[in-house]
Amino acid sequence: METASASASGAGQDSGKTTHFGYQTVAEEEKAARVAGVFHSVAARYDVMNDVMSAGLHRLWKAFTIGRADVRPGDKVLDIAGGTGDLARAFAKRAGPGGEVWLTDINESMLRVGRDRLLDDGLLLPVALADAEKLPFPDNYFRVVTVAFGLRNMTHKDQALAEMRRVLRPGGKLLVLEFSRVWAPLKPLYDAYSFKILPWLGQKIAGDAESYRYLAESIRMHPDQDTLKAMMEQAGLERVQVFNLATGVVALHEGIKLD
Repeated sequence: METASASASGAGQDSGKTTHFGYQTVAEEEKAARVAGVFHSVAARYDVMNDVMSAGLHRLWKAFTIGRADVRPGDKVLDIAGGTGDLARAFAKRAGPGGEVWLTDINESMLRVGRDRLLDDGLLLPVALADAEKLPFPDNYFRVVTVAFGLRNMTHKDQALAEMRRVLRPGGKLLVLEFSRVWAPLKPLYDAYSFKILPWLGQKIAGDAESYRYLAESIRMHPDQDTLKAMMEQAGLERVQVFNLATGVVALHEGIKLD
């Protein structure tokens, strides 16, 4: 539901490697452009669709993430794939004038919407068009790094997680909010909603059924709770915890950089 942060790594080069774009297999070099197209298409109606698709639950999921982030006055915070700026806005209010909260995204259309909405709220935050796999920040800089509904769109998730850990200072916290594996008894109902109702809503509200069909497919291709936990641990994060929300429709993964 949140914005894309697919990597542009290798763009313009033919590596011969393939990856998934929903259920399709595409060259790695094509994925970033395809994901960008999805989010350029839906940026203007993005928040409206989020509310409709989740019946407003995405606000509760983000509120839980904000609470777990425990941002304090003066903190440095990085929101990756921050899109329309929901998390960055909340973090900026908590970090205060002595803090430093960055809103980043790889998609220019989404980033522009987020920047404008922050300005409308009187918040002048640093904003950067940034690839999650090659973050333009120094080592050991942020106390909190977040990515909400963006990791599944990244081509090399392991590389992105390693970058997130790199820019965290020792004792810092990474929070990954993402769609995950729903409780098995609810899977048939959830599948029916995802592949029938969701594209229909996308067409009616955003004028784009295909982008929301991709959304449903990308969720199924994303690592489940245990797999993502292991990936975070392999990236060097410790004390990784998993919080299932809405019977596993969404999960929050939280890890600490100890040194």
